[in-house]
Amino acid sequence: MASAIFSALPPRSPSVVELGRDLFVRHIIRPPIKDHVINTILSLLHIERDGYVINRSAITNCVEALLLLSDHPDGTSVYKRYLEPEILRQSDVYYKAEAARLLETCNALEYLRRVQARFSEEESRAHQYLSLQTLVPLRAILQDTLLTPHLQTLIDMANSGLNVMIDHDKLDDLSRLYQLFSLVPEGVPSLRRSLKVSVQRRGTELNSVSMEGRELADGDAEDDPDLAAKGKAKTKARPTNAGAHGLALALRWVEDVLRLKDKFDRVWEVSFKNNREIESGLNEAFESFINLHPRASEFISLYIDENLKKGLKGKTDAEVEVILDKTITLFRFITEKDVFERYYKAHLAKRLLLGRSVSDDAERGMLAKLKVECGFQFTVKLEGMFHDMKLSADTTQAYRDHVGKTTAPEVDMSVIVMTSTFWPMSYAPVPCTLPPLLVKASKSFEQFYLSRHSGRKLTWQPSLGNADVRVTFKTRKHDLNVSSLALVILLLFEDLGEGEFLTYEEIKDATAIPDSELQRNLQSLACTKFKVLKKHPPGRDVNIDDSFSFNADFSSPSQKIKISTVAARVESGEERKETQDRVEEERRFQTDACIVRIMKDRKHMTHNDLVNEATRQLTSRFLPNPLNIKKRIEALIEVR
Repeated sequence: MASAIFSALPPRSPSVVELGRDLFVRHIIRPPIKDHVINTILSLLHIERDGYVINRSAITNCVEALLLLSDHPDGTSVYKRYLEPEILRQSDVYYKAEAARLLETCNALEYLRRVQARFSEEESRAHQYLSLQTLVPLRAILQDTLLTPHLQTLIDMANSGLNVMIDHDKLDDLSRLYQLFSLVPEGVPSLRRSLKVSVQRRGTELNSVSMEGRELADGDAEDDPDLAAKGKAKTKARPTNAGAHGLALALRWVEDVLRLKDKFDRVWEVSFKNNREIESGLNEAFESFINLHPRASEFISLYIDENLKKGLKGKTDAEVEVILDKTITLFRFITEKDVFERYYKAHLAKRLLLGRSVSDDAERGMLAKLKVECGFQFTVKLEGMFHDMKLSADTTQAYRDHVGKTTAPEVDMSVIVMTSTFWPMSYAPVPCTLPPLLVKASKSFEQFYLSRHSGRKLTWQPSLGNADVRVTFKTRKHDLNVSSLALVILLLFEDLGEGEFLTYEEIKDATAIPDSELQRNLQSLACTKFKVLKKHPPGRDVNIDDSFSFNADFSSPSQKIKISTVAARVESGEERKETQDRVEEERRFQTDACIVRIMKDRKHMTHNDLVNEATRQLTSRFLPNPLNIKKRIEALIEVR
């Protein structure tokens, strides 16, 4: 049987050095000089914080000694037990007073500079003559006294706060603001909220200016006799064009929004270090005020239209790409993408039909970007329009080859055949009685086309076409480019003798053109810069009691003259209502299709789940109202 013998080791005796340090603490440091040393260090610390130079080496030696000495069983140093708590207490008092003083005497920019300097100074002290153990609680005191209580005060400070820094592009100061605010938990959220409010305020101001100008462009001033009188006095010298003014307002709003976006993007990238939380706040703000503008979709489409017509002329591919990317950025913020699609489709149709696109590559590049954003279904009809243009060019060439072998009509035609499901359906045929010359040419093409495509029906759209016609005046001949309706009007004056005229009613009876189109085309021929017709009496507006004669004395230094009547413009109130009605009708169809598609896939769903799923799927097109979805569900149940 084995047995074990254990013996207890005697306790370790302290070394001579340890005993010496203990005696030094108990008999020298603690009673006579501890308080004097601590007070002296605190006093020198206060003096240096006030901006005076001190002997740092003396403090360093004292601190190193106190870090080595301990009077507690757990080994906590004298520095940690006695000096550090006093340093932190005094620092808290000092910096609370410092914050109050700086807020009274400094603006936000100077306050931030001083605070940043304080952080650097305290870090330097901790490294040079205090313990690094003190740095963390010391930084916390700086944060709790100089930053956290005053975040919103600094942001809102008059003449120097956040908005002033942004207005004056003070990127360095904004960077300093972000760096300091990032040190405290509430800093970045507070900055995010304030930036969001700033963007929304600026955007709302842009909306207000845009809508006030739009109301004037719509002619609201005419309702006020005093304003109307003032308007007449101002327009005698130079007539104003409400459509052009409205277009200018639309373009200015988009450009202002883009400038605002560029400004805040630069601040976000340079000063806020691409912080994702701040980015989301900025995006929410832009989305909010852009969608508060009732005509945002229309205005953005007009801006793209104007750039693709002439704004991109002379620009490099890289510059074109930048402009298109900016417009896509605004497009992302739109919630009513179906409304934008309707306007974009109408504007694209005019560009294609009138040959106004600056670059086919830019057009297709824009289409590709829209497809990436919204998918194939969003652009399928737009791509169909481009396909029609290509097929039409081939068809026109085939027609010319055909008539070249037979008896060619007197009119050389270039025809665009539009698939009705692709092109905007708002283009209802405008009634127009064509002269025999044009009727013969159109019949010739129609017979050729239908011989190649059975089962199709052609409907002519004279209001969308244009024509080149050579007109002989007294001094010389000019080649005029006019709309097809304007050509029909001009041909009425071909056989009139000198001095003879036609009344408005006679022109209307001969052409059957509706009043709105007739007045617009007569105005372009008789009231604009190139007056190929004379209006009696003279004036800038066309009335039903006016008469017109051929202006044989017309002259211009240019051989070729373009007399344009169809231009992109902002919709009138009546046109806008019609567009909105069509959009609402399309939304009902889309909602019905979405509900049916979901139920075919799921078979069984609760009512709330169906509403939620339909809302989720429709959000990519527009912001659906759950109440309207419920109504469509009920309507589909009744149909069944």
